[in-house]
Amino acid sequence: MKTIKGPGLFLAQFIGTSAPFDDFDAITGWAADCGYLGIQLPSGAGSMIDLDRAATSQTYCDELSGRAQAKGVQITELSAHLQGQLVAVHPAFDAAFDGFAPAHLRGNAPARQAWAVDQIMKTIDASAHLGLDRMAAFSGALAWPYLYPWPQRPAGLVEAAFDELAARWRPLLDHADSRGVDICFEIHPGEDLHDGVTFEMFLDRVDQHPRAKMLYDPSHYLLQQLDYLANLDIYADRIGMVHVKDAEFNPTGRQGVYGGYQPWADRAGRFRSLGDGQVDFKAIFSKLAVMGFDGWAVVEWECAIKHPEDGAREGAAFVRDHIIRVTDRAFDDFADGGADTRANRRMLGLET
Repeated sequence: MKTIKGPGLFLAQFIGTSAPFDDFDAITGWAADCGYLGIQLPSGAGSMIDLDRAATSQTYCDELSGRAQAKGVQITELSAHLQGQLVAVHPAFDAAFDGFAPAHLRGNAPARQAWAVDQIMKTIDASAHLGLDRMAAFSGALAWPYLYPWPQRPAGLVEAAFDELAARWRPLLDHADSRGVDICFEIHPGEDLHDGVTFEMFLDRVDQHPRAKMLYDPSHYLLQQLDYLANLDIYADRIGMVHVKDAEFNPTGRQGVYGGYQPWADRAGRFRSLGDGQVDFKAIFSKLAVMGFDGWAVVEWECAIKHPEDGAREGAAFVRDHIIRVTDRAFDDFADGGADTRANRRMLGLET
């Protein structure tokens, strides 16, 4: 058993153009004031980190870590979610995902993908320089438009998509292995790796690569109506990172899992600030402690109702209250009468 580290905060939803969210020192100080001990940093956020320098300079990474520590937090992981998305993009989503890439690459899918692969490589190297042994990413998606089989999917279509996805990620996983870094794929709708079955399909094609891990976020599982507690039992050895995010699912006679194209606030399934949804975090934190999860509990704020700053402050307290400081002794040790081999045999009637 292990005591989970935390609380940490994923900064992606907070970085902006106004103070204190436009500057690394200011936002880290704000996070510490909210009660966080760590920050998860998007590697593509140029106002927060110079990824090119971080990938090549140990000195720069030491300075960046020192600046965070001076504000009372540490960098828990780097995130390359948006770059990972661009590793594999179905043409149906080209225009939508062009915004994730630099302007000069938009409309040029091959160049955009090459840039994304380079970004993942650099995030791996930067993670190693920061002393981090894991990073976050999306897998991207080639098969997602064919999720619901109508019209009938041609035989071999999904297999071909996963073959290609694995071929694109295998060199990245190998590089991560050489740097001692796990790539933790967030299991997420919109990605080809969106549940346990699809993650296993990917693992099979990368030969069960030891650096291919999961980023566990129960909110996405609740909205799929997947058993998020059983998922912890099944994939305990593969869960490398955790996002603590709440959600609720309230189906009606008019809509269910698919949401009827409604805005987030009007969907049957929607993300909520921590404590306002239906996820059983007491059970989750208990399972994480027992299975020996050695990472951070990182809050990812997403809510269609509550103000993000309120959600962030409440989230820090919520995680702090749910982290279990694991015991170093059994509760019934006080009744221990002592034992030895002969005493045990006598208790079994095997020796007088």
